[in-house]
Amino acid sequence: MTVLVIGATGNQGGATARALLDRGVAVRALVRDRLSDKAQALKERGAELVIGDLDDAASLFAAAEGADGVFSIPYPDVTDLVGDAEVVRGRNVVEAARKAGVAQIVHSSVSGAGEFHRTQPGWAEGRWDRHYWESKATVDEAVRTGGFEHWTVLKPATFMENLLGWSYLFGDWSTGTIITGFAADTLIPWTAVDDIGEAAATALTEPGRLDGMDVELASEMLTMTQTAEILTEVTGRTISAPVLTPQQAVERGLLPAMVNAVEQINENGAPARPETTRALGLPTTDFRTWARRALA
Repeated sequence: MTVLVIGATGNQGGATARALLDRGVAVRALVRDRLSDKAQALKERGAELVIGDLDDAASLFAAAEGADGVFSIPYPDVTDLVGDAEVVRGRNVVEAARKAGVAQIVHSSVSGAGEFHRTQPGWAEGRWDRHYWESKATVDEAVRTGGFEHWTVLKPATFMENLLGWSYLFGDWSTGTIITGFAADTLIPWTAVDDIGEAAATALTEPGRLDGMDVELASEMLTMTQTAEILTEVTGRTISAPVLTPQQAVERGLLPAMVNAVEQINENGAPARPETTRALGLPTTDFRTWARRALA
């Protein structure tokens, strides 16, 4: 079996590539720079490196030819977050895989995209970021209707890895204070990137198991206060997560779009639940275990 992994040098693609290689699957890693440290690390583990770009349909077709499966994770243009890059790139991947005769695609989206986001309070009134959610849902639907023999849409919740260094969601907490707009009682569904990789590898290597499914992924539910307490325990430093108003969070450096997304979760939650993930027989790394591995 050969799987083309999009975003192989990124978090989710990298986790998927590693999980597949651990299973003895031949991985074709799509990269833009063969000489990057992350690309070379994948090569050393046994992956084949192929040059490609999500904006270049011909390069995607060439990369997908002869592959049995594709892991898809199109990304937006971070310099133009209101543009159509994510949708265009997602459709490019789907079309290239279809033309190449790929039998299976596993696509990573986000928790809540689709019916959940369109029916939650505040959506009809235009309070939430329509472009972000509709871009995700559009690509998801392209995967479902792409004519593949097997397909799976993964919908992961908030990445634990967002707490490694600076992030759009939490800023830089190296001083000991996490900048967040999450309310004190908001239970955040966290997921570890390695768990996403394991879920993707499971779907790709056991095509009947998660076939034709939207799979919500979460590993543990925690408030930001509980998260900070675990970080304090693991790092031996005092870490706090004071509750900030949306305006205060923006003033402390968070992007308004991210603060809006946090307000949305504060009011409506997210559908991903660890018990649902575990019921599918998929791994759920608890936050303490992840933190000990990543931060201690």
